[in-house]
Amino acid sequence: MDVVLPCLDEAAALPAVLASLPPGYHAIVVDNGSSDGSPSIAASLGASVVHETRRGYGAAVHTGLLAATSDLVAFADADGSLDLAELPAMAELMADADLVVGRRVPVASGVWPWHARAGNAVISSLLRRRGLDVHDIAPLRVCRREALLALDVQDRAFGYPLELLVRAAAAQWRVREVDVTYGPRAAGTRSKVSGSVRGTLRAARDMAGVLR
Repeated sequence: MDVVLPCLDEAAALPAVLASLPPGYHAIVVDNGSSDGSPSIAASLGASVVHETRRGYGAAVHTGLLAATSDLVAFADADGSLDLAELPAMAELMADADLVVGRRVPVASGVWPWHARAGNAVISSLLRRRGLDVHDIAPLRVCRREALLALDVQDRAFGYPLELLVRAAAAQWRVREVDVTYGPRAAGTRSKVSGSVRGTLRAARDMAGVLR
């Protein structure tokens, strides 16, 4: 299975992230303009590296999706906060699902800043009102490549995961949500969203546009 990892200055995290991939899982690192040598590190560790010059999480994810060749494709952050060893169990659930998504369970207090957790709770409640029984906006997810391409998600910024869920609900996809471990980011990296109130507000703006 291909695992798409959007990447912007994640050099400190990549060695451990790539080492945690289960056997048979192949990383596609989508560099989104890193200045810390992330692409070279990823390539030296066996990952496929593609480049997306348009800044934005959704742009990087879509480029990775286009580069993937496996039937099932996984998507994860490249910051070390997620346990990629949980992907095989998620992939097994695809036998009777169209999309399997992770619900973050922090391993300790302080891992998930209050402002990011609060924003996620509000967005998730709005999704449940639309009939989608989820409690997170899918930081770790598995789906079928061709089906995701056909879903035609358009957002190229932070609103991508939300638009994916909104479109999945509209298409009546079978969505399974499972608990996944959420740990601290690798030392030397910083979240573009939850790392600051400003980042969280920017993501909220993008997501609000999707809901409108």
